[in-house]
Amino acid sequence: MTTPDNWRKSSHSGGGDGNECVEIANSPTHVTVRDSKAPTDRTLAFPTPAFTTFINALKEQ
Repeated sequence: MTTPDNWRKSSHSGGGDGNECVEIANSPTHVTVRDSKAPTDRTLAFPTPAFTTFINALKEQ
């Protein structure tokens, strides 16, 4: 899988420059996650349906 170029942060990423957050990038089949404080470090990639299920479960909390 190639490195995405459409990274975005949550609007809830905190004060200041918002560097205390994770960033996500979408592709047609995966959602990739990285630490905004270390954007060149490793990333995690999840199949889109699994990530969607995870986010929906968080919203129910």
